[in-house]
Amino acid sequence: MKKTIFTAMGICLLMSACGNAPKKAETNSFVAENVAHAHQQLGNEIKVIEASGKVLNPVTIKADGTTHYCKYSDWRSGFFPGSIWYLYELTQDETLLPLAIKYTNNIEETKNLTWHHDVGFMVNCSFGNGLRIADVPGYKDIMIQTAHSLSTRFRPQAGVIQSWDVKGGWQAERGWECPVIIDNMMNLELLFEVTRLSGDSTFHHLALQHADRTLKEHFRPDGSCYHVIDYSLADGSVRHRHTAQGYAHESIWSRGQAWAIYGYTICYRYTKDKRYLDQALKTFHMMANHPNMPEDLVPYWDMLAPEIPNEPRDVSSASCIASALYEIAGFEELENAKEYKDYADRIMTSLASPAYRAEIGQNNNFLLMHSVGSIPHNAEVDKPLNYADYYFIEALKRKNDLEK
Repeated sequence: MKKTIFTAMGICLLMSACGNAPKKAETNSFVAENVAHAHQQLGNEIKVIEASGKVLNPVTIKADGTTHYCKYSDWRSGFFPGSIWYLYELTQDETLLPLAIKYTNNIEETKNLTWHHDVGFMVNCSFGNGLRIADVPGYKDIMIQTAHSLSTRFRPQAGVIQSWDVKGGWQAERGWECPVIIDNMMNLELLFEVTRLSGDSTFHHLALQHADRTLKEHFRPDGSCYHVIDYSLADGSVRHRHTAQGYAHESIWSRGQAWAIYGYTICYRYTKDKRYLDQALKTFHMMANHPNMPEDLVPYWDMLAPEIPNEPRDVSSASCIASALYEIAGFEELENAKEYKDYADRIMTSLASPAYRAEIGQNNNFLLMHSVGSIPHNAEVDKPLNYADYYFIEALKRKNDLEK
């Protein structure tokens, strides 16, 4: 495989042989211990899935204490397969390869979804990792087809990819025409990557238009972002600046800030357009310097929620930010890159502590505790979430790559 980490036993032998081990060995030990923990914890969930005789896709814990397993069309369906791909890459455990392929293939029909803007999340995290790590036959074609499906949601009047349809459900009650959520920045990675895979620059140009319009409309002067911008389908003008999952329209929904930091880091990776990196860093610094940022760097679900410090934390925001910061720290052109790695290390130390990382066999075999799905919808409040786990494992991989 392309990348490995020291095994926990190997690190112990190295430290014994070297006497006073250097700081790097200690840091790799942090990665190895957390990967070993994830290997065992997710291994327990794999046993549950395999014993069922079905292909199950764990997302969170339901109100009755049982695990919620999702269908392929759920926006979170790519995260558990993606976590198994990362675990395979990090551990070299060959028994994980057929499982990663099986769990990924189970959501293949995602490639044909045209009513769903999150197919980028779903396919890039699963098929994208599988293609990168193991070059699985057929995965490239699935990614290309998914990019075509996502492209059908591009609205030329506004120059954006529409997030939600508004013909039914709670979205229809909001009076929106073309709502675009900051989360959609995460789906652009698929379009950039498919241009690289196929040579078709159409996808790249759609991603750029969306990124540029979002850059113009979604952000406040302090670097914080709105959750939802609603555009006119007639002339592309902005109709509303709203929230759906934050405390208020003008508040700072933490996971939205994480999506913005990560999403514009992606854009910079593929384009090297400094505007994108500048926005990622501006939003990060706004969060890092916010007076309501807790000492352990795990944000409240909304940084302006009224009952702080008695508001729920959102681990999913923290793990996503940490992963983005490790990528930023790898940009050699940044003179102060180390400060971003150091901040990410502090987040990861908190997430790996007993306050947030579940004991083996607990938490329905999810890695991390204390995430928030949507408080306004009373959904998944103070629960584990599979995307919190995914970005935590991705952050471990990126941290390991930086420290090699």
